Amino acid sequence: MLISLNHIYFILGALIAVVALLSFLDKGNPKRFLTGSFWGLYAVSFLFGNMISPVYMGVLAIAMAVIAGCGGVRMGKHEEAAVETRSDKAKKLGNWLFMPALLIPVITIIGTLGLKDFKVGSLQLLDKANITLVSLGMACVLALVAAMLLTKDKGLQPVKESRRLFDAIGWAAVLPQMLATLGALFAAAGVGQVVSNLVGAAIPVDNKFMVVLAYGVGMALFTMIMGNAFAAFPVMTAGIGLPLVVKMHGGDPAVLAAIGMFSGYCGTLMTPMAANYNIVPAALLDLPDKNGVIKAQVPTALMLLAVNIFLMYFLVF
Repeated sequence: MLISLNHIYFILGALIAVVALLSFLDKGNPKRFLTGSFWGLYAVSFLFGNMISPVYMGVLAIAMAVIAGCGGVRMGKHEEAAVETRSDKAKKLGNWLFMPALLIPVITIIGTLGLKDFKVGSLQLLDKANITLVSLGMACVLALVAAMLLTKDKGLQPVKESRRLFDAIGWAAVLPQMLATLGALFAAAGVGQVVSNLVGAAIPVDNKFMVVLAYGVGMALFTMIMGNAFAAFPVMTAGIGLPLVVKMHGGDPAVLAAIGMFSGYCGTLMTPMAANYNIVPAALLDLPDKNGVIKAQVPTALMLLAVNIFLMYFLVF
């Protein structure tokens, strides 16, 4: 194949490696060496993850946790354009500013649905096993090129802006990846069986609605703890979804999986652990309340969760 998920990892790893280098060179950061080391280790996980043994990758993750836990990841010094300059440029570009962001979902859909069987000669263009992720990665690259052409920014300016965002988020930027891995480890360790036993002791499992309620609410709550619905899904599905909803009551696994993930996403809206959804917007918008986004989303999330539970109850059986 021409473009695989590894190519996307290499691009992302190269970006983070440059961010690490800029952090090392930033004399305005009192902990520049620790900050640079944190992002450097993160870059290594993308660049050489498939070449490093799991044991050493675990050591790398622990090293990152130690650096972050000791307060080693700090905000660096950034040069920002004057507010007037940015406002004038924004007015000049108008609604075209939204074009790069809109390109990402459009190109992702085109790649996922239209290019999954496309070949160049005898070679598959995109990795069919990871078609959506590869399409998303390529969409982000093309959107970046479009943004540079639109704004006429050159050189390292996009990388510098990426570093500013990384600094604004801090160590929480790695949470989605770490928590998704943790979810897989929990499932492999048999946490799902423990959850199943606890639920079986707490609710009447012969009641279909109570089982669906436990699964939907459990997905939301575990997502709030883990910060990632993909981390919650294997645990809650192994513990409640498959043994109780599917096997005991004959539920449709496809409906269970789809609406179960939607229920998990409701939890995503209500937790600071989902840094990329809830902390990043607060940082980008310079909100005085870091949890302002979460507080605004909680009512909607609770209503959606209730709708998802009833949808599952009426559709899964």
